[in-house]
Parts: sequence; structure tokens; C-alpha cells
Amino acid sequence: MAGLAWETAESPVGELHIACSAVGLARVTFSSPAKAPARAVADGGADAAPPARAVAAEARRQLAAYFAGRLREFSLPVDWSWASGTQQRVLTALMAAAGYGQTVTYGDLARLAGLSAASAAGPVPPGRPFLPARVVGQVMGSNECPVIIPCHRVVAGSGLGGYSGGTGTEVKRWLLIFEGALPPTLDWDPAGAGLPQAG
Repeated sequence: MAGLAWETAESPVGELHIACSAVGLARVTFSSPAKAPARAVADGGADAAPPARAVAAEARRQLAAYFAGRLREFSLPVDWSWASGTQQRVLTALMAAAGYGQTVTYGDLARLAGLSAASAAGPVPPGRPFLPARVVGQVMGSNECPVIIPCHRVVAGSGLGGYSGGTGTEVKRWLLIFEGALPPTLDWDPAGAGLPQAG
């Protein structure tokens, strides 16, 4: 995406790179911004329009407030141009269903988003069941704006489930403990110092 404004936010779960268009939040990446042009991050997206720069600065401010424990709900416009209709429907349902300190299972989120075999993108191959919870898992893995669009709040019915942000499930566990959705473990560090960093 050309014309994106970039900001960098330090956090207990690693460095976050935020990209915004004039429409809204477009991307959040952990640590090394593999999906971001290094020059764009370095210059902050100097070619970006002022509205994009304003949204990026506000996203950085809100992330800082969230990690300081002063913000429980993000209020940022989202640029959904990266998302399919199903992705947007599922992620919008997630934001409505699971607030700060809450979780929702993959299966429950599929139901809330109205996923069914009839809503599958394309025909379901014969002999292969359509598994709405699996579709939700794929949508969570493709979420371009983790933390702000809280895919870490989606859990398996039998446990934590996966997470593709940062260093993986340890980031998910840290975020859920931080928000109070899980009880803290004896080794949990609110500063994130014990969390392995991606490198």
C-alpha cells in the first residue's frame, strides 16, 4: 500500500509497527516489520497524507495507553481494503463479542459471524466438511491488525489455541493475562521481561 503513514510503538510484547492510510488503520506488525518497506518505517511514510499521519499518531497513543492499563477499548477507524467480506464479517463480530478481559471460542465466533456451509466462499468439496471454527482460525491468522483487532481473545474450546502474532502463543497468553481473561502464572511479568523476543 503506497502512501501509508508509519509509527512505531514499544510494548511489553515487542516493538509494534503501525501503518495507516487516510481511511484508517491498515496494518500492525510485531518486531521486525517484514511486511513493511524498511524505508517507509524509517521515514514514517513521508509521502502519506496528513489524515493518515494523524490516524497513525493516534494509534500509537492508544497502544501506549492500552499497555499502560489506561485504555480498554480502541477507537480507531479501520481501512478494511486488505480484508475479504468473510474476514471483515468475522473480525467485526469479534470486536463486538469479546471486549477487554473477555474471550470467545472459535466455534462461538463462527456462529456469531453467521458462518455456515451456505456462507462458504465457493463450493465445499464433496466429502469434506465445512468447519466454520477452522475458517475463523484462518481469519485470525490473516488479521492484519493484531492487538487493536483483538484476535488474541479467540480461544479454542479446549485451551488457548494458536496465535501468529509476535513470538506466538506466549504473546497471546501474556495479553490474556494482562487483560485479566486468564489468571497470572507464577512466572508472568507485567513488564514482559520474561517474554522471548522475536529476532
